Amino acid sequence: MYVSIFPANAPFSANCTLLLELAMGITLVFGAWLARCQRYPQHAWCQSLVVLLNAVVIAIAMVPPFDTRVVPKIPGKLGYSFYALATAHAIVASAAEAAALYLLLAAGTKVLPERLRLTNFKRAMRSALALWWLAILLGGATYVRWYGPR
Repeated sequence: MYVSIFPANAPFSANCTLLLELAMGITLVFGAWLARCQRYPQHAWCQSLVVLLNAVVIAIAMVPPFDTRVVPKIPGKLGYSFYALATAHAIVASAAEAAALYLLLAAGTKVLPERLRLTNFKRAMRSALALWWLAILLGGATYVRWYGPR
């Protein structure tokens, strides 16, 4: 007998995306721990890989369903949790990914002009991690709303 922890109506791609996002969130916490242990090269690799992988996941697995299922209903249906949660998730997750990409460029490269670089990364990185976890929680809530019991 096969027992699934996922709702029967949730597509395989949504289940994979949910698990992948949770794994990335845990990996980011591990990366923060690496920084706390002053293992900065490993921290940089860990966080950079997650941020870049997430950009791919967003482009492939999140933008298309959002564009087809949610965007056409904005703003008229934002009073419904189905659309409100997805929209809130998209906004917070976009901000988290943008902040993470900025930090990746500001901390790991010399691409940005000097005036756009940070000198104290700790607060910015902690804020980006908190924003990322808020996005994960909103993504989980969106998943439950879209595919959970009705």
